[in-house]
Amino acid sequence: MAEKQKNYPSQYDKVKEITDQLEAGIQNLFESDQYKQWLTTMSRFHNYSLNNTILIAMQKPDATLVAGYTAWQNQFGRQVLKGEKAIRILAPTPYKKKMEVEATDPHTGEILKNPDGSTKKEIQEVLMPAFKVVSVFDVSQTEGRELPSLGVNELTGDVQQFEIFMEALKQTCPVPIAFEKIDSGVKGYFHTVENRIALQEGMSQVQTIKTAIHEMAHQKLHSITPKDTKEIPAEEKLSRNHKEVEAESVAYTVCQHYGIETSDYSFAYIAGWSQGKETPELKASLNRIRTAASELITAIDAQLQVEEWAQTAEKTEKDSKGSVLADLHEKAEKTEQKPKTKGKKKAKAKEESL
Repeated sequence: MAEKQKNYPSQYDKVKEITDQLEAGIQNLFESDQYKQWLTTMSRFHNYSLNNTILIAMQKPDATLVAGYTAWQNQFGRQVLKGEKAIRILAPTPYKKKMEVEATDPHTGEILKNPDGSTKKEIQEVLMPAFKVVSVFDVSQTEGRELPSLGVNELTGDVQQFEIFMEALKQTCPVPIAFEKIDSGVKGYFHTVENRIALQEGMSQVQTIKTAIHEMAHQKLHSITPKDTKEIPAEEKLSRNHKEVEAESVAYTVCQHYGIETSDYSFAYIAGWSQGKETPELKASLNRIRTAASELITAIDAQLQVEEWAQTAEKTEKDSKGSVLADLHEKAEKTEQKPKTKGKKKAKAKEESL
């Protein structure tokens, strides 16, 4: 009787198992007073339009939470530091204007006609769109009362074959990844305008890898083209919270795949960004998260194999060169140690002839 063929789970199934654990893992965080306090504070920070997001990225790409000068004072008990440069964005300032418009039936919405068949007109107050330039400051440009947090501590620890893994991430990512000193204190950011990823210097290996993958997820899922914002794809209309949920979920999933533990950090981080007891943003994005994580794992696996081959080839070449050098050195030593009798015989013969 033929042996029954085993059905091994696909990579997508493995990723689904991890993301299911992720969804289950953050449920316990939503009932705490700490989370409610955090949500209350975060509700005072407005989500910005795509244009303002681009403006902020151009002026201070590592910004995390921005508010106006007086808002920092009155709502958060913080003061903008002396000498800090403001971030200039556009704030809506609509105004009412009386205009002659087509009269419509309030029930059906149909345009009303005069007895002569012409369109009936009426005077209405219309809200006209307008904008003004305002100044905002990032939290890193302020000091004062601490903002409530969810206790997301920095990750510690080392990653096996860190250098090779980091090089694989750099080669896999379609935009440059570089380390720099980020004054605002954030661990990393994807610059949507300059198309590059910056990582904070001096972090642990685990934090560095996790942050790199988080920003790679942003690049993969949330890249924007600021040249034309008239027709914005659906994924570019996502709120900042939504994008963070997706990026951190992908980072958690990929890290779990490689045995890099980030559970406590990721659960609190995602809960903080999701703003809803049923994690609606996470559930709405699970397929995007799973697909992105699966594609990243496939690409990283392939690059890790390339890096491993390169390292093996380099080691083999070094070992080969080492053995040749050893042989040459050994021959040289034997030559030096060999008695030079031929010269002595000639000298003796010369003496006898004299």
